[in-house]
Amino acid sequence: MNFTYPKNEKLKSKIAIGLLFTEGKSVSKYPLRLVYNPGTFGEGEKIKIGVSVSKKYFKKAVDRNYFKRLLRETYRLNKHLLLNNLDQPYSIMFFYQSKDRLSYEEINTKTIQLFEKFLLQIKKEE
Repeated sequence: MNFTYPKNEKLKSKIAIGLLFTEGKSVSKYPLRLVYNPGTFGEGEKIKIGVSVSKKYFKKAVDRNYFKRLLRETYRLNKHLLLNNLDQPYSIMFFYQSKDRLSYEEINTKTIQLFEKFLLQIKKEE
C-alpha cells in the first residue's frame, strides 16, 4: 500500500474549490465534514483533497496548522478506503469543525467513519 500524500493529490485549483462550495455535496461525522464534487483530473488521478480548519474555532495559526496536519495524516493513512472504492475522480474538501480538541486517535476513528459514510452516500447516488 502506498501511504503517501503526493502533490498531484492536493486540491489547489481555485476553480475546483469554487465548484466544491457552489455545487458540492456534504457528509458529516462530528467534528469532521467532507464536501465533495465529481471532477476530472489527469491520467490516473482519482482524488484531489484539501484540508481546512476554521479561524472561528481556533484563533491562533499554530492551532489551525496542528489540526490541518492531523487531518492530512489521517487522510494519508486511510486513503486506501477511498481509492479502492471510487469509480470516478472526486474533488474533496476536508474540514475540522469544532472547538473541541480531539486526540489523534479520536480524529482517526472519525475519519474512517466519515470515509465509510461518504462511500455509502456515493453508492446511493449511483
